[in-house]
Amino acid sequence: MANPQRRVPPPNQHYYAVPQSPQGPSRYQSQPMPAPQASTSQGPRSDTTYGVATGAIGGGYGPYSYNPNITNPSNGRYTSSRFSAAPSETSVGTVGEKTVNTATQMITTASVQPYPYMWDTKDPDLDDPLHNPDPIRDAALDRTCTPFSARGWINISALVIIVLALLTLFAGYPIITYYVDTVPATPGFNLGGINSTGQVPGLPGMPKLLDKDTESQYHKYTATDGTVYNLVFSDEFNTDGRTFWPGDDPYWEAVDLHYWATADLEWYSPKAITTADGKLVITISEVENNGLNFMSGMLQSWNKLCFTTGYIEMSVSMPGSNTAPGFWPAAWTMGNLGRAGYGATTEGMWPYTYDSCDVGTLPNQTFTNSTPAQSVGLSFQPGQKTSACTCPGGDHPGPSVSTGRGVPEIDIFETQVETGDNFQGEVSQSMQVAPYNLNYKFDTSSDVSPITNADITKFNTYSGGIYQQAVSAVTYINNSNYAGAGYAKYGYEWYADPKDRSQSYVQWFSEGQPTWKATSGSIGPDSATKIGQRLISEEPMSIILNLGIAPSFQEQDWKHMTFPSSMYIDYVRVYQRSDVSDGLTCDPPNRPTADYINRHLNAFTNPNLTTWEQAGYSFPGNSLAGQC
Repeated sequence: MANPQRRVPPPNQHYYAVPQSPQGPSRYQSQPMPAPQASTSQGPRSDTTYGVATGAIGGGYGPYSYNPNITNPSNGRYTSSRFSAAPSETSVGTVGEKTVNTATQMITTASVQPYPYMWDTKDPDLDDPLHNPDPIRDAALDRTCTPFSARGWINISALVIIVLALLTLFAGYPIITYYVDTVPATPGFNLGGINSTGQVPGLPGMPKLLDKDTESQYHKYTATDGTVYNLVFSDEFNTDGRTFWPGDDPYWEAVDLHYWATADLEWYSPKAITTADGKLVITISEVENNGLNFMSGMLQSWNKLCFTTGYIEMSVSMPGSNTAPGFWPAAWTMGNLGRAGYGATTEGMWPYTYDSCDVGTLPNQTFTNSTPAQSVGLSFQPGQKTSACTCPGGDHPGPSVSTGRGVPEIDIFETQVETGDNFQGEVSQSMQVAPYNLNYKFDTSSDVSPITNADITKFNTYSGGIYQQAVSAVTYINNSNYAGAGYAKYGYEWYADPKDRSQSYVQWFSEGQPTWKATSGSIGPDSATKIGQRLISEEPMSIILNLGIAPSFQEQDWKHMTFPSSMYIDYVRVYQRSDVSDGLTCDPPNRPTADYINRHLNAFTNPNLTTWEQAGYSFPGNSLAGQC
C-alpha cells in the first residue's frame, strides 16, 4: 500500500511545542530543501520514519541539534558533522541576536512539507540558555569564587548562632543554673513524691511517697537529740478495699507462704489483708489452707520501700485481748539483702551485722580447731556469707569484698501477754544480731543501754540462742488498746554513721513514749568469744507487718482465743534527717542490693528453697579460712 500524503494544515493554523513569535510578515524566507533519495539498501519506508532518521524531522531541537548543511544536493545526504552549532544559537528574534545562516536549507519531500521554524531560527525554547553551554562564559564562572560575599557571611553567621544556641542550652544553662539557683535543703523524693522545690504533683493514679491524707502537722518530727526530721513516707490506709497481691501496690506486697522458720501454725495469704474504715486490717482466721488450720497475713515492703536511718512510727490496735495469750502480732524491719519467709536468702545473712574479718565470720563462730573454746556450741550459724573476709572476686553485693554485709533485724514491736498474776499485754522491742556475745549477753549497763522507765520496761529474759542473739527489752502496754477499741503509737528512732560508729543508736518508743535505747556500746567487742564490734544496722531496711501463731513465741490459750481476730494499723510514717542522702531506697550506693538480688533471683523468688545451695549457689571463699 502506498504511503499516504501527510496532511499539512494551513499556514495560519500551525501548532508548535514552544511559544512562537507573533504572526506577521516573516523575517526570513524558508529555504527550499531537496527531496531526499529513497534508500537503496532497505525496502520502502514511510516518509516520516525516513525524515526522523535523517534529521529532517526533529533534528532541530536540543543543545546538539542537527544542522543539515547540504553539500551534496544530488543525493540529499548530510556530510557535515552532526554536532555543528545548534540552530537555537542562531535564532533571529530581537536586536543583537545572531543572524540566520541563509545557507541552511530545509529538507522536504513530496509527503513532508517544510516547517517554517524547524530549526528554531525565530523563537527559541524558553529554557534554551540552560541547555546551551558557552565555554567562555562557563570558564569565567568556574574561576569566580567569593566565599566572603554577603551571602557567605550570612550563611556562616547563621551556623555560628545555631551552634552557640545549642551549646548554651545543653552546656551553659546547667552550669548557669548550678551557680545561680539556690539548692533547696529538702531533697527530691522521685516517683510520685515531692520534688526538690517542695511541690507535690497531683497526678491521679500515680503512687506518692507522702499520703495526701497525712495532715501537715505530722510532716515534721523532733528527735530525742533535738534534731528535726522530715516526713519522707506515709500511708494512712484511708482508701478502703485495697489489696496487696503481687503487683497491686507500689510499696507493699502480701506474701503467699508458710513461715516455717519459726514453726508457725498459719498460712500467710494475701486474702487475709485489706483496708477498711481507714485502717490496714490483717485478720487471722481458723480456715484450713495448704494443710494448715489457720490463715493470716504478712505484708512486706521488701525491695520496694526501704529506709536507711530515720524514725518510723505506726498507730496500732492489737488483736484479741490481753486475757487470751497466743497471738503473735509484729511490726519489724529487716535488711533488704534478705527476704522474710525465703529461707535461702537469709542463710548466712540473718542476723549478721558485722564488718570485721575475724572468727565471728566463720561457721559456728569457731576455728576448725574448735577455738575459742568459749564459743563451742554457741552458734549453729554457717558463717557470714558476705563477710569482710570474702576472697577477691567472690560473690559479694559490694561495694567491695572487704565490706561486711548482712541482714540485721530491728523490731518495732512483738506483742505477747504476761501470764503471771496479772494478764498484762507487753511489747518486746529488740534488735537481732550476729555473731554472738558469750552466753548471748549484751552490755546492759545504763550508760550504754539506758531504760527510760524501769517501772514498765525491763530487759528481756530471752537473750538469744544458737541462731540469733536478741538485744531486747519488754514494756507493758495499755490493756484497752486491743481489737480496734484503742490505738497506741509504736516506733523507733535509728541513727547510724559509718564514719563515726560510736554515735550510732536505736531508741524505741511504746504508746508514744521512749522505752529504752541500744547503742554501739551495747554490742561492742567481746574478748571471751574473740569477736569485734557488732554494728547498729547500716543496711537499707524494709518493713514487715504480720499476725501469726507460733508456740515457739508464746503458748496458745485455745480456750480463750477467738477467731477471726484482727490487728488494725491506722498509719505508717517514716521520717529522716535533712542531711541524709540516698536514705529512701533499697539500693543505696554505699550498701547496694539490686545487682546481688538480680544475680540470685531463684533464691529471692522461691519460698520453698531453704538453703543457698538448694537455690543453686555457693558461699564465696573466706580468706581467714584459707579458701582464697
